Amino acid sequence: MRNYVIAPSILAADSARLGEEVQAVLKAGADWIHIDVMDNHFTPNLAFGPKLCQDLRNFGINAPLEVHLAVNSVDHLISVFAESGVDMITFHPEATKDIHGTLELIHSHGLKAGLVFSPGTPLTVLTASPLHIELISILGVYPGFGGQMFIPSVLEKIREARTWIDQNNPAVRLGVDGGINLTNINTIAKAGADTFMMGTSIFQSEDYLFAINAFRYQLGCVSSDRSKIA
Repeated sequence: MRNYVIAPSILAADSARLGEEVQAVLKAGADWIHIDVMDNHFTPNLAFGPKLCQDLRNFGINAPLEVHLAVNSVDHLISVFAESGVDMITFHPEATKDIHGTLELIHSHGLKAGLVFSPGTPLTVLTASPLHIELISILGVYPGFGGQMFIPSVLEKIREARTWIDQNNPAVRLGVDGGINLTNINTIAKAGADTFMMGTSIFQSEDYLFAINAFRYQLGCVSSDRSKIA
């Protein structure tokens, strides 16, 4: 059985109470926190920045923070996010001119690194040359807004990414971000995912502990392991 990770996405949280919201989902058993950074260019929305990450640390949040850069020109943001106390930075391959260089820049700050693939982006960069990554994140929806329905055709991309991981580096985690709910999480896991970034389905529930335990029940487990960002 795979070690599954639940990573609530704070895009769906109450922005006026983010510190308390993050504390609450971690107390309920979340493994790490997923933070979307959007610039209204790469995606049609604006969300979050490095100050938020630093504020969460100052608030007392010690759990791993994973930042998804849904922005253009990612390199100039890496240093400031590294200084803000995050643990992992992921980005879209089409948002940089040098994928290897961007990955090396992230690693040079002692952070984990990953690639994010939108529903319409092929996984060809994975087979183009060897990549030093810790996470592959497959978007189950088009980036920009929470609350969207999972796109069924993405399941084949998850299977393709799982095959690449099993053949090249089984230590790489395979995340799925967007549209996950109690009716499809088991299907997504069977396709190969082991890490689940979920916003609406957790933060819009009345009981975070019940919601996270319900997802773990669907996955056949009830345990939590925050070390799995590595």
